[in-house]
Amino acid sequence: MPYDWLAAVGAALDEVEKTDGPRALVTAATGKFYSNGLDLDWLFAHADPYHDYVVSVHELFARTLSLPLITVAALQGHTFAAGAMFSLAHDFRVMRADRGYWCLPEADIDIPFTPGMAALIQARLAPQAAHQAMVTAHRYGGTDAAALGIVDQAVSEEAVRTTAVELAQAQAAKAGDTLGTIKDRMYGPAPAVLRDTATPLG
Repeated sequence: MPYDWLAAVGAALDEVEKTDGPRALVTAATGKFYSNGLDLDWLFAHADPYHDYVVSVHELFARTLSLPLITVAALQGHTFAAGAMFSLAHDFRVMRADRGYWCLPEADIDIPFTPGMAALIQARLAPQAAHQAMVTAHRYGGTDAAALGIVDQAVSEEAVRTTAVELAQAQAAKAGDTLGTIKDRMYGPAPAVLRDTATPLG
């Protein structure tokens, strides 16, 4: 169930945020996918909770974006749609260079970005990269994604997680309220738009 996953991630973020001292967060997966995004089959079969579910996803994006510690996404496999947006909510992204794609396929699957999603993408990508990714649904391999600043590093499969951990460890001492405030102000209106439950989501 999608809500079970969101609850589990929320609990993990609680644990990291409440820890004292230097700390950072690396998110990782195993297998072919880092994340394929929202469970569209479940969403289309459960129209009633659609709004609440998307609001919960927005809250995850906003919370991750504003965490008072450094976050790194270790992208060992395909990273699509809301999974790609979740990766953008991290401070840094390390992607496998030789296989796997990062993609925002919404233009191809006929699902518009919500205002919050658009705000997140545009806050985290350079204008040209955001425009191409959002409008063309282009699939970026690791090397191309790194060249455009979509990810910070493209490395071998074996090095994805270790590189992400090393990057996080190097910045762990910065965790604290000051970093959280810096991130809130740096990303402008994106966290507020993501948390605006009155904004239409369709």
